[in-house]
Amino acid sequence: MKKHDTIIAIDPDVEKSGVAELIPQHRLLEVTNLTFPQLLDYLQARKKMSDTAHTSLVVVVEAGWLNKSNWHTSQNKATSAKVGNNTGRNHEVGRKIVEMCKHYGLEVVEQHPLRKCWKGKDGKITHDELAYFTGLIDRTNQDARDAALLAWNYAELPIKMKA
Repeated sequence: MKKHDTIIAIDPDVEKSGVAELIPQHRLLEVTNLTFPQLLDYLQARKKMSDTAHTSLVVVVEAGWLNKSNWHTSQNKATSAKVGNNTGRNHEVGRKIVEMCKHYGLEVVEQHPLRKCWKGKDGKITHDELAYFTGLIDRTNQDARDAALLAWNYAELPIKMKA
């Protein structure tokens, strides 16, 4: 895998996507949540900064649409319809992010969702778990934590779990 100076990881969401920017060499990690228009502005600005500084940049987008899922079998029809609608909307946001990255000339990777093996609800990573190996102390929501984990994993930085 090619090493990059900057990794931007995105966990797509209809309302606000989780966004993490990681400078692997220094293990500098910043996370936020951005609306779709804010995210597009941010990506354009980061592309310009990277081009000006002659640094390498990659955008990693969690691509849940690459997974085959069978979310509709264990629920009633109304719940299945709601879950399907929400999932489809999030997937479309992710696809549009990938499309816009390509349009902007950014290197973009569609990443299968990472395995859920953490202590949080549904196996998702908690703030304390993420802080343990990244040093991140600011408050985070689940989308931002997922984006941070995606960036950290893509950079192949060590993930140490508490015993």
